[in-house]
Parts: sequence; C-alpha cells; structure tokens
Amino acid sequence: MKLLFLNGPNLNMLGIREPDIYGRRTYADLEAYIGDFCGQMGIEYAIKQSNYEGGLVDAIQSAYGSMDGIVINPAAYTHTSVAVLDALKAVALPAVEVHLSRVSEREDFRQISYAGMACVKTFAGYGFAGYRMAAEFLMEYAKN
Repeated sequence: MKLLFLNGPNLNMLGIREPDIYGRRTYADLEAYIGDFCGQMGIEYAIKQSNYEGGLVDAIQSAYGSMDGIVINPAAYTHTSVAVLDALKAVALPAVEVHLSRVSEREDFRQISYAGMACVKTFAGYGFAGYRMAAEFLMEYAKN
C-alpha cells in the first residue's frame, strides 16, 4: 500500500504553535512517527506539508495514479477550502481526514469540514496516533 500523508498550514510549527492544544512534539517528530509505523506496517509513503492551498491541491492531484490513499490534515483549510474538497473528489482516492485536536469541541467556525465531505473517515483528537489510525483504517478499507 502507498499512502500520501498531507498536512496543511501551520503544522510545520508544531511544538511552537499553541502547545496547550497541539502539544510540544515537533513536525519532525510527526514525520518520524509516521515513518516508524509505516515501516512496521509495510506501507510505502510520502509526507508533504504546505502552507498554501494550491500546494495542497497540487499534492492531492500528484497522488492520482501513484498512491492508494491519502491521509490529510488540511488544518485551517478544513473549514474554508472548496478547492481541497474538489481535488479530493477529482482524484477519487480513499482519503481519511485527521486532526490533532478535538475540533468538535473548539470554535463554531471549525464545525464545518469541506475536506471531510470527500473523506471516508475522520479521526480527531487523537494527536499523532490519529495518523496511524487513519493508515490502519485505509489498509482495512482497501481489503474490502
């Protein structure tokens, strides 16, 4: 299985940005965590992060024909980007949305997920573990 792990704006600031919400582990820690569990699970993977909406769209489009699924944390673009939604729909790869925090318990504007409308599952509030949960889900999803 080949998975794209795609992260949106400000995730590169993990460990610095609002540590009371996102924790003290860094983006490099997240990349290492993903690499470790993908190695254990036999998953080929790519990790990309962009602070730009178009960068996320380009990464989603580049997954077409080369990846079996997408694990996406669109971050702030979750609640604003029809472009990310449309890109996910266009490539029609199974995608799982991940959020480090419990977005359902946060501000009102965070209650709508455009990206989630094109995803087969969402994991929110599990921290880094949500990425592994998403990968495990996609492996099972592919079997069915």
